[in-house]
Amino acid sequence: MSLNPIWVFLEIGQTRTFAVVPHWPGWCRSGGSEDAALRALLEYAPRYAQALTGSGLEFPDALSLIDLQVEGKVVGNATTDFGAPAMPLPPDDLLVSEDELAYMQVLLAASWAAFDRAAQAAEGKSMRTGPRGGGRDLAKMVAHVGEAELAYLSKLGGKMPLDSRDDQTRRRVMLETLAASVQGGIPAVGPRGGGRWTPRFFVRRTAWHTLDHAWEIEDRIE
Repeated sequence: MSLNPIWVFLEIGQTRTFAVVPHWPGWCRSGGSEDAALRALLEYAPRYAQALTGSGLEFPDALSLIDLQVEGKVVGNATTDFGAPAMPLPPDDLLVSEDELAYMQVLLAASWAAFDRAAQAAEGKSMRTGPRGGGRDLAKMVAHVGEAELAYLSKLGGKMPLDSRDDQTRRRVMLETLAASVQGGIPAVGPRGGGRWTPRFFVRRTAWHTLDHAWEIEDRIE
């Protein structure tokens, strides 16, 4: 057993399992089984570390399967099987300290920077498509990430100003809304009675989606 284990939670669907590391939002990979998900998580550790370049965050290196400790399992749903982590985890309900808030904001900024680097590297280059010609082009992928983040922002209880929809404004509003949620400025239940996302779930879902598409762009550049 590792002296400094990394806590992992498994979200288990019918056909797909996600391995999720709550302490490192965005480090989350899937596979057809629990073992495959854990191995995929480990395989992507160097890429996750690279994504944190310039953030000042120190990610552990030289990891092996023995360093991953499964702390819990939750049952997934159709979204899990479709290919996105969807289920809340026990740590998601924990209160967030001011230090943790700052950490989350730095990590989100790092994931956005990684996505921007990937998108800039792909500009003017061909991108491989699937065997049947599927796959978004770069412009559509960038737009998709932005549209998804607007939906995530709404789930947290925030909204964009009507006069601005650019990336920098959206990201600024997301960070401000995250802080407001952590500090109790946003009710946990929306005006129509629906539960809002917790700050921890918001951060890990946003970071996962951003990095997942950053890595997709990198892998599809010809």
